[in-house]
Amino acid sequence: MSDLDVSHNTKHTLAQKSEFSPYFLLFIILIVAAILTWIIPAGEFDYITKDGIKFAVKNSLHMVPQVGTQPLDIFSAITQGMIKAAPIIFLILFTGGVLAVIEATGAIETALNTLSQSTHLSDTRIIIIFAAIFSILGTTGVVVNAIIAFIPIGLLVARSMGLPPILGASLVYLTCAAGFNVAILNPATTGLTQHLAQLPLFSGMLLRGFTCFFFVLVVVIFLIFSVRRARRQGHIRPQHREKVENISKITWRHKIILTMVALALLIFLTGAVQYRWGINEMSSMFIILAIIVGLIGQLSGSNIANIFLQGCSKLVKGAFIVGMASAISIVLEHGKILDPIVGAMSELLVAVPPTIASIGMFISAALLHFGISSGSGESALLIPIFSPLGDNLGLTRQVMVQSVLLGEGIVNCINPTSGVLMAVLATANIPFGQWVRFISPVIAIWFVISIIMLIIGVAIHWGPF
Repeated sequence: MSDLDVSHNTKHTLAQKSEFSPYFLLFIILIVAAILTWIIPAGEFDYITKDGIKFAVKNSLHMVPQVGTQPLDIFSAITQGMIKAAPIIFLILFTGGVLAVIEATGAIETALNTLSQSTHLSDTRIIIIFAAIFSILGTTGVVVNAIIAFIPIGLLVARSMGLPPILGASLVYLTCAAGFNVAILNPATTGLTQHLAQLPLFSGMLLRGFTCFFFVLVVVIFLIFSVRRARRQGHIRPQHREKVENISKITWRHKIILTMVALALLIFLTGAVQYRWGINEMSSMFIILAIIVGLIGQLSGSNIANIFLQGCSKLVKGAFIVGMASAISIVLEHGKILDPIVGAMSELLVAVPPTIASIGMFISAALLHFGISSGSGESALLIPIFSPLGDNLGLTRQVMVQSVLLGEGIVNCINPTSGVLMAVLATANIPFGQWVRFISPVIAIWFVISIIMLIIGVAIHWGPF
């Protein structure tokens, strides 16, 4: 193991030690929820079903006998939550598996390394190309936690351009975050949240797509101006770019693999729109894609299976958070206090216009994300509460879902409890305070764009419901 590897591993370990465990916070919330089942008077809404979707009937809350949660029930709720969230848990695990197989072929890394060695691209063109690639990888969920592995490429490009490391890290991480924070086709964020809200998978893509475009555009403009400012401060571009010895050349196999990944996403998108494919079909497609990509990449059957399982193991933590958060909603539902909580919140917000209510949900999700760094875990916690609340306040579930997704999204890049962000900063040797000061203009503009999107969503009754 080289000194560089040791240094990287040490930094990554330190980043992990500084990470606050969302499991601990969720367990505390679970205990509090169990206690509240003995305090808050039990009640239920009447529900109606339209096209298989349950909606709470406004002003139908009525009292029912109190059902307190016993101590043993707290732990059995965790098991029930894991079972209830099983489809989503396996989808997240399979996402990690297929991404590991794709990474093992070297297709993505080789393509990016080839790009980084180009000597004919201007600063602006390099920024646009990186933004296009990584925003797509982020918004589709192809690269999320694995973004850490690509930071050295960004640092290499910055060094070859005579730019500081913070711009190199931003070329990769910030452009990926611009796509990931809106997540047009990300099964672990948008797919999960829509599933919990009983919305068709990846519905509402048009408005979400426009939002993603503006998120990425903001980052591109910000990086262009940042690079120009760095040039004025004396960061001069070297005449000859730094070359990496023995760099792998992109091959026809790599090109076919990248094409297969794009084709698989296109096929699933078509199936989701025309045939209402859902989580099970997407999980199946990930297995198929892993096999095809592995074979094209000349991996043996055993290697494909082992790499797939290794990739799954990397996302166990995030996947199980969904089940843990589901346990909280189970306790609230079994204790018959979820509906009274929603009813009380509805009464407080009854005089508030739906637009203000959606912005309130957005800000609440953003603040909560500082404590629960897992977006999937936070969605599993909030959606059971926000769905009936939105129904009572006249919000469409699509707007409600996006308020949660955007709230989680804009916090990701400045969240000190995020293990991914801390590992990225440790890899690039960037102090957290410096990073926050650097990207604060981007976060501020993203915040405004998010508010505008929610206002438009409320105005057009963004649906399908």
